[in-house]
Amino acid sequence: MTHVEDELTSQPECWARAASEAPRWAKVLPAPGERVAIVGCGTSYFMAQAAAALREGAGQGETDAFAASEFPHGRRYDRVLAITRSGTTTEVLDLLGRLRDTTPTTAITADPDTPVRTAADALAILDFADERSVVQTRFATTAVTLLRAHLGLHPDTAVTDARTALAAPLPEGVVECGQFTFLGRGWSVGLANEAGLKMREAALAWTEAYPAMEYRHGPISISTRGTATWMLGDAPDGLAEQVRDTGALWIPGALDPLAELVRVHRLAVAVAASRGLDPDTPRHLTRSVILEP
Repeated sequence: MTHVEDELTSQPECWARAASEAPRWAKVLPAPGERVAIVGCGTSYFMAQAAAALREGAGQGETDAFAASEFPHGRRYDRVLAITRSGTTTEVLDLLGRLRDTTPTTAITADPDTPVRTAADALAILDFADERSVVQTRFATTAVTLLRAHLGLHPDTAVTDARTALAAPLPEGVVECGQFTFLGRGWSVGLANEAGLKMREAALAWTEAYPAMEYRHGPISISTRGTATWMLGDAPDGLAEQVRDTGALWIPGALDPLAELVRVHRLAVAVAASRGLDPDTPRHLTRSVILEP
């Protein structure tokens, strides 16, 4: 078993623990009414997109998501929340340093014994969800679970659905597809973006991701036999039929959207194996991007 396989299968237990520990971190996570920016890089940026949509949709306050390198320094926020598995990513540390003494900052991290300890004003620590693999799975979904629980939005069914996602067979024919499109709505748009990234990182697959209603506005033109369109969450009316009419494989989102992402994690490993790739050593990637001064 690869590191990434071992880590992705532990997600249900990590989610249950994160949800139970959410009250422990409540004082350092965004409070209701605060204007908040959530930042990250790569996978953490897409998790920031999902969390921001959840928070604002719940009426907790205006919430934006940015890649750390694209943070708009002309805007004022009550708090900036960074998601950083390693605590060493250059762009995140640079941003936290620039915000010191002007904006309160919190970092969700798996490793507190890194530069993020002094870069951020406060930490929420998910060390039990740390990973050896380059490709993120359990830390990313556990960070979102922590924030869902903090917002009062973590459903009891999420952990059960994650276990189902790990146990049930993958959709027939999906591993053999040559192109994959992932669709989301609301907070699951960020999850769709992350699903596409996982397939590119682990399996070198041709993947795209879109808000579901945007799929009709051009991207559906690539759908044909040998492609797959995977929905994370509820699909817009009529979209499944339109995709099937192209000859593409349509995969509905039958589980909690975060659990659907677990199914995609399994798909990425399966496609990598079918192509003779090692998902633990993705091409050109390292566990953390640390830039020279």
